[in-house]
Amino acid sequence: MDLNQLFRFDTFLVGASNRLAATAARTVAQTPGTAYNPLFIYSATGLGKTHLLMAIGQQAKQVAPTVVVEYLTLEEFVEAFHAAVAAGQSDAFRNRFGNVDILLIDDVQFLTHRREMQAELLRLIGQLQAADKQIVLSSDCPPAEIEGLDERLVSGFAGGLIVDMGRPDFETRLAILRRRSEERGAEFGPGVLEAVAAFEAANVRELVGTLNRLAAFQAVNEAPLTPESAAALLGWEGGEAPAVPAPPPPKPADEFSDFLSDVTSVLARQVEAWRRRVAEAIMRWEGEGYRTARLEALLNQSAPVSSEAALRQFERDVERLRELEAEMTGMDPTGGGHAAFRDPDRVADAEALVQRARDGLSPPPGPSALWTFEQYASGEANRVALSAARAVGEQPGRRYNPLVLVGPAGVGKTHLLHAIANLLAQAPGAVVACLSAQDFLDELVQAIERDRVDPWRARYRRVTALLLDDVHLLAGKERSQEELFHLFNHMAAAQRQLVFTANAAPRAVAGLDDRLVSRFDGGLVAELAPPDRDLRQALIRRHLAIRAGEPDGDLVDYLAARPADSARAVLGLVQRVLGAAEARGAIPTAALARELLEGAVPPAARASVSVRTSGLVASPVGIVKSREKFVWSWPNPADRLVEELS
Repeated sequence: MDLNQLFRFDTFLVGASNRLAATAARTVAQTPGTAYNPLFIYSATGLGKTHLLMAIGQQAKQVAPTVVVEYLTLEEFVEAFHAAVAAGQSDAFRNRFGNVDILLIDDVQFLTHRREMQAELLRLIGQLQAADKQIVLSSDCPPAEIEGLDERLVSGFAGGLIVDMGRPDFETRLAILRRRSEERGAEFGPGVLEAVAAFEAANVRELVGTLNRLAAFQAVNEAPLTPESAAALLGWEGGEAPAVPAPPPPKPADEFSDFLSDVTSVLARQVEAWRRRVAEAIMRWEGEGYRTARLEALLNQSAPVSSEAALRQFERDVERLRELEAEMTGMDPTGGGHAAFRDPDRVADAEALVQRARDGLSPPPGPSALWTFEQYASGEANRVALSAARAVGEQPGRRYNPLVLVGPAGVGKTHLLHAIANLLAQAPGAVVACLSAQDFLDELVQAIERDRVDPWRARYRRVTALLLDDVHLLAGKERSQEELFHLFNHMAAAQRQLVFTANAAPRAVAGLDDRLVSRFDGGLVAELAPPDRDLRQALIRRHLAIRAGEPDGDLVDYLAARPADSARAVLGLVQRVLGAAEARGAIPTAALARELLEGAVPPAARASVSVRTSGLVASPVGIVKSREKFVWSWPNPADRLVEELS
């Protein structure tokens, strides 16, 4: 996986809770393999482990541009191993990771009970340590707490440095809020960010999610937020923030590293070194299982026009083959062993193989064309959510990622989800997946039954946006949540848009994985409330205009005044009135609606005179009957009377 350019040391805010981990990470990046090897970083989810791992890789490349850095999650490490074994390329797999200078593996807590992978990782760590190569790992718990972990691995990790990261303190939280506000271009009144920072967040993602909520609310309100209104919006009671210390002075530049870079540049310009570099490249790529006929042909030339350009092109072709092979393995594990993926002179053949496999994949479910922003009625109850949804549709992956729409059934979450998906689908080359969580689960179960999980994963990993309705239905479904977790990470790393709906805030959904909850909180959780009177009027007016032409104002006011806890209930009322009017061949009016919904009887066609006595009538058989059992008004003698006998 490529390193995320946003995850650098200069974008990582250091506080008392993470200072030791950050210092160790910088040391490893400056002098890999000489100290803290392996370096094991653990913390609760959302506190910056992945950021630190990628920052190590970025910094190491700045210090020595030729250093080979490999970052991947444990799940990707496992997939690469299984693909290599299936393709008969185990040696190539070991050469790939054995030749790196810095190996960064994220989420190693998933080693639980994976004996084969534990043995492979133990062998690889020993190989890299023997060659003074650096290993950095991260987990959500210390090694001793990873269930079923080989004691040799636990001992090996302890031989380096094991360091934890805690929750950010007030000063760090405030610094994070200020920096993210500047990056977003959001301005808040005095004391607002201090009021937010005064309340301890579970992790950085939750803190950023809180900031997103404030920014989204302020964007649709004219009055600026105050510390009190911000606390009220977030459901807190106001508190006074402690004083903020002065920022630490900037660190001096690393002159020794600059000197080494200059020396390396001078040596690289030696003309006679081209043969040595080509020979080294041949040995390297042959060791990884690639054909090197093109490079061998270079050595037969007395003075190639540009050996450096040829080497760079060869490396680009190898990287392209790796990408294609990984994609093919995801779609069909048996297809990854094709010879074309090992010959840089056959890139076109490899691309053709992958394209044929892509064509064989059915497209993911898309959005309904009926639900668009134009058909969505807005009001105070959904204003913040609608504003955020439009922002996501216009700037996917850059504003609120993920966006989580929460609210009770029938308030318009599904409509808004499909409206976003329809807007995203208009982009050139967009592949948008929009489906319910139940369909997501059913597809996974079917893939497991047919032993087609890899193609199923590939189907979703190629999408440019994923929109999942009713994600709360995955609560308690461990395998489905595990797959969604890895898919989420894959898409978030590529800055592809993610949108979810739920019937409650993620933290309130019992059985939802904490790792997913943390990632949901890191975006924007926007609530859709039951429709107020203004929104009910807008919904009724629009629906009546579509079905019956110009709506009757009294009818709109009457229906809007009736209580309804959802947009679905409002439209249900309108549908009942329209159905009754159509059955009678009449125009829908307030009087008709009142009769239908309240049981009010319209005035009789002719006036009638009746003689009424007391409410009780003596029966000839001596039984006292109520007056309701008698007909007191019978205007037309021709009408028939049917009496219920009991």
